[in-house]
Amino acid sequence: MTVQLPGADGTLRAYEPRTEPLAVAAGTSFTSRTVFAAAHVVADPFADVSPDAPAAVDWDATLAFRRHLWAHGLGVAEAMDTAQRGMGLDWTGAAELIRRSAAEARAVGGRIACGVGTDQITGGTLAEIRAAYEEQLALVEDSGAQAVLMASRALAATATGPEDYLEVYGHLLRQATAPVVLHWLGPMFDPALTGYWGADDLDAATDVFLEIIAAHPDKVDGVKVSLLEVRRETDLRRRLPRGVRCYTGDDFHYPELIAGDAKGFSHALLGVFDPLGPLAAQAVRLLDTGDTAGFRALLDPTVALSRHLFQAPTRFYKTGVVFLAWLAGHQDHFAMVGGLQSARSLPHFARAYELADGLGLFPDPKLAEDRMKTLLALYGVTR
Repeated sequence: MTVQLPGADGTLRAYEPRTEPLAVAAGTSFTSRTVFAAAHVVADPFADVSPDAPAAVDWDATLAFRRHLWAHGLGVAEAMDTAQRGMGLDWTGAAELIRRSAAEARAVGGRIACGVGTDQITGGTLAEIRAAYEEQLALVEDSGAQAVLMASRALAATATGPEDYLEVYGHLLRQATAPVVLHWLGPMFDPALTGYWGADDLDAATDVFLEIIAAHPDKVDGVKVSLLEVRRETDLRRRLPRGVRCYTGDDFHYPELIAGDAKGFSHALLGVFDPLGPLAAQAVRLLDTGDTAGFRALLDPTVALSRHLFQAPTRFYKTGVVFLAWLAGHQDHFAMVGGLQSARSLPHFARAYELADGLGLFPDPKLAEDRMKTLLALYGVTR
């Protein structure tokens, strides 16, 4: 059997799907690296809501997907940009997601870290921005989850220079009851974060970032860096205080950054580990045994899929992540909060299917094939 897949030029080509998935098994957490998968949310497709209305979430399917990730030993990074924070999921929805997921993590013994931001406001004074951060930090800490201090659109719009970032983050770190992860999300993921840390120049921004960490090393578990530049992440990693981890958020170069070199390595907090979860877990277990070559042999071939999902405009990568979750059988539909299923083209979906199928990511290849054909028929491909 073949599937007729459309290319960017509008022509169809025959693709023969594989018949067996990659053999992977569930397992415990890892010993050599700390690894989080940033998880997506599953929309309720029967809710009568518009794209700009508060999100309607299918809580059963959303939590089931988190149990899937925990079963493979992965931590869950909750209510981050992969969960469409600021792109369909507002703070009210995110707060409910955090409460439910943290409770589920306690029930199954899963590791969880949750995003803390300021998305309940769109702007304001530094005091108002601090208060917004504090509200979210309190909720995450009360839930028992680790906090990830995410970059703030409101702070990026209000801050006049590095001193404002030093003041806001210093206040939050002094207040935090446990070590947090600081998240630096580059403008390719969110253009509203251009000039974060008070400088357009990334070298100057890095110096401010490191100054904040150096002033509070006991309150910083690690940093999550999403700049898609290997050299910049490696240089930053080597400048971190002892004991502060670097969690790669580089969805283009993660195998080499996680594998590391003679001077160190990165841990991981990655959106692409949502669709790659079982395969990524199997690769890290090889790394736990010292088999770096085996780790790279398993994970390197996934980079082509990741680069495709995260191609510009990078912020729409969530569409491909949810699409693959549907094909893999983790949810019964391809609807997204905010109507974001419309953010990528049919040729984009076709290539994502082909790459994921080639990796053996679909537990039931026939189900994935049937669902791909359903999508193709919806777009008018009937042969």
